[in-house]
Amino acid sequence: MADTPQHPAHEDLLRRWAAAVPAGAAGAPDPRPYGENLLARWAEPQRKYHTTDHLIAVLDHIDVLAGHADEPDLVRLAAWFHDAVYRPDRSENEERSAVLAERALAELGLDEARTAEVARLVRLTVTHAPEPGDTNGEALCDADLAILAAGPTPYAQYAAAVRREYGFVPDEAFRSGRAAVLRQLLELPTLFRTPHGRAEWQERARHNLATELELLAG
Repeated sequence: MADTPQHPAHEDLLRRWAAAVPAGAAGAPDPRPYGENLLARWAEPQRKYHTTDHLIAVLDHIDVLAGHADEPDLVRLAAWFHDAVYRPDRSENEERSAVLAERALAELGLDEARTAEVARLVRLTVTHAPEPGDTNGEALCDADLAILAAGPTPYAQYAAAVRREYGFVPDEAFRSGRAAVLRQLLELPTLFRTPHGRAEWQERARHNLATELELLAG
């Protein structure tokens, strides 16, 4: 993987990674190189929104929602892997990310059940539709979608970054596809599943989505 400049939060992120990795079996490898590999993935040049800053934001939101999750450290591990494989021109990113998690976490000595739970959570980000009572899934999905409730300027920056990631798509096709995604989100009975998400993020997110949809139509 090509060398890229380190993010200013590089060392802090590695500490957060190490703190989330449960102690493996005796002789398990050092988790730091795995964290380094993940950070290199998050810094790949094709990423404009799904970047290290997005990873940081999701981890920060999980910290806010940690009390809702049954296993917050597994949710944090899922955040590290959920877009570890990301090519905007491909549709199997989540599956490939989940497979990466299964391989890496097994090598780190995590037991089969915890490894499977992290991989399940990564795959859940395809739909962001956890089943009722899936507190780990609710925390991860709400953290991943929290950008939808950002203020006007960061939301505009998010939307612009998404457009840059899909720069290979012609304008008309992008507007049509993006509008379909926004309408699908607005039709959901709830965007957020945690009590905090519904109370703090729901109204702003719906406003942002409706505003972006109007702008696309205009």
